[in-house]
Amino acid sequence: MEPATITDQEFTLFQKLIKTLAGISLADSKKLLLVGRLQRRLRERQLDSFSQYYRLLTSGQHPDEVQTMVDLLTTNETYFFRESRHFDFLRDEVLAGRRQGDNFRIWSAASSSGEEAFSMAMLLAESLPQTPWEVFASDISTQVLARARTALYPLHRNEGIPAAWMRKYCLQGAAAGQGNFVIAPPIRQRVRFAQVNLTQAIDAGIGSFEVIFLRNVMIYFDSETKRRVVANLLPRLRPGGYFIVGHSESLHGICDRLLPVRPTIYRLPE
Repeated sequence: MEPATITDQEFTLFQKLIKTLAGISLADSKKLLLVGRLQRRLRERQLDSFSQYYRLLTSGQHPDEVQTMVDLLTTNETYFFRESRHFDFLRDEVLAGRRQGDNFRIWSAASSSGEEAFSMAMLLAESLPQTPWEVFASDISTQVLARARTALYPLHRNEGIPAAWMRKYCLQGAAAGQGNFVIAPPIRQRVRFAQVNLTQAIDAGIGSFEVIFLRNVMIYFDSETKRRVVANLLPRLRPGGYFIVGHSESLHGICDRLLPVRPTIYRLPE
């Protein structure tokens, strides 16, 4: 079967579909990326065109394929302790003055394959040894969540993890397989992963949090979607809690309920 090409009209249909499903504004410059990521799905479905694939996705008869398409178009690269100044702020400003005994909950709201969530967990284990804590991690992609739940990473991905924490919180050798490492069970058991679509109403059952990280995902949203996502998350942030976005992101003009603490870090008044 010859590789399918995509017309401008077909690409527009997929732009509208991923915007509806995941809130992502797919730029015109991403046409080759879309073709590269979805071409295999056409082959596996034995389809000749992107129009046929679009009709399959919108027929309502293939929800698993719809999720696969979302997974393929929303998967993003991440790494341990990315944008380390946020973790420094978490350690030095948020955790340093906490009373012992109060349960601490933090949400990695666009957790991808889990590096951000496990970075949080290692920091909390180190900073709050006598305090109960929990990391809640979510993503729209079931594919990256499945990978995150394994807590297994190639050894070359350990950059950013302090050497002492690698020895203390990660396992190598037989436990992980050659060339890999795995997050140790005492850390892994304190991180809970779940699928959450941030553009839709969020179940109050996930509880409330002292800190929410929403980093490096709003760059894919238009202003209207950004406002909706932040409005969905705010009811889950405890008064006095911190809301942290990526270093290339800002809440200026998006939300007036959060007060800026420093660039990319905001706080909900008590």
